[in-house]
Amino acid sequence: MEQVLSIGAALTVLAAYAGLQLGYLDNKKPLFNWLNLLGAIVLSVVAFRGHQWGFFILESVWGAISLWPIIKPKERL
Repeated sequence: MEQVLSIGAALTVLAAYAGLQLGYLDNKKPLFNWLNLLGAIVLSVVAFRGHQWGFFILESVWGAISLWPIIKPKERL
């Protein structure tokens, strides 16, 4: 079951990246960052449980970077 979750999470992150590269997603819009964040969270948990520390660091930082645009205060004009 964990393998299925990992594959789904990896496909989620890859879908965000492909969507950005192909012009379907905008990295300033929430959907792009939510896809990255959700995928990174699942992959971080899987990496942590498997004691894969390099992968855990990568996915944790990836998730933190994706979280910032979601929670940062909106700029006022």
